[in-house]
Amino acid sequence: MTLTAPQPKAATADTAATVEFRGLRRSFGGTVALDGLDLAVRPGELLALLGPSGCGKTTALRMLAGFEHPDSGAVLVDGEDVTRVPAHRRDAGMVFQSYSLFPHLSALDNVAFGLRMRKVGTSERRARAAELLELVGLGDKSGRYPHQLSGGQQQRVALARALALRPRVLLLDEPLSALDAKVRLTLREEIRRIQQELGITTLFVTHDQEEALSLADRVAVMRGGRLEQCSTPRELYADPATEFVAEFVGTVSRLPGRTTGTDTVRVLGRTLPVKSGSPAGGVEVDVLARPEAVRVAVDPEGNGQVVAATFLGATTRLTVRVPHDGPEIKADIPTADAVDFAPGVRVAVTLPDRPVMVVDRAG
Repeated sequence: MTLTAPQPKAATADTAATVEFRGLRRSFGGTVALDGLDLAVRPGELLALLGPSGCGKTTALRMLAGFEHPDSGAVLVDGEDVTRVPAHRRDAGMVFQSYSLFPHLSALDNVAFGLRMRKVGTSERRARAAELLELVGLGDKSGRYPHQLSGGQQQRVALARALALRPRVLLLDEPLSALDAKVRLTLREEIRRIQQELGITTLFVTHDQEEALSLADRVAVMRGGRLEQCSTPRELYADPATEFVAEFVGTVSRLPGRTTGTDTVRVLGRTLPVKSGSPAGGVEVDVLARPEAVRVAVDPEGNGQVVAATFLGATTRLTVRVPHDGPEIKADIPTADAVDFAPGVRVAVTLPDRPVMVVDRAG
């Protein structure tokens, strides 16, 4: 007779954990890893910590796991201060970049290892391990050893192992960076599916902006140990709070302009509204523009000249010098129209009539 293990119960808004970092500071010698980090993670959400190497995102994750301790500040889970609680009592499941599987144990025994350490009975731990392997799509690979599994499969086993103890919080430290592009795409979709199915509060550390934007409910962008912005992917991309966020998340071009009041800027021969927080009137500034917002049209008398065209599939990215002997900017157009925009072609470059982000002139 075949027994079917019960499916894991999904967390709800009442049972999913809250996480809060309060004023976390941490230095290693003369290097500041965290510089007063304040961040709250909502129950059941997947929050990505995004930023360049050395920004402090992994240090923050390790503090939540209990592998690092702050010089000052606090880590709270469900309102409880766990700052000095040992890692093995944190009730957090962690998945590392390197898989960290036991080579002498099968996939099933790797997943069941933590349960064995907690003295869970043999039948129960094997049933729960089998349940988790099914959840990650490896139910037929339970007897395989790590060397018999692909990188993506090993990371699925690592994910199942992290979930086996039904942790309150799931921590993912760049779990996809060692995988090839196709496997990375498939596995990130699986991670999101599983996280939503279980409803578990999750922190995902990555330096890959596409990964963060496609996976997360919210993305926290960090730099130099500080939080630059925490918003939904759409808000982060469309309305960056700082110059760093605008340039780190996606692509932006800088167009020279001059503010003409408290809420307008003169750029490309037009006066456009500016977003709040812009420099005062009469100041030389750079206008930041996304490639999809830059409009181009073939015009022998235009203000720009095509320098290069890069095929990106459905779209082609043009590099345009504006004016024709000035700085280069990027513009995305449908690939079907790209035949008209060969290098050397003169074009008219404009921006749509909507608020733009302006920053102090570079250099």
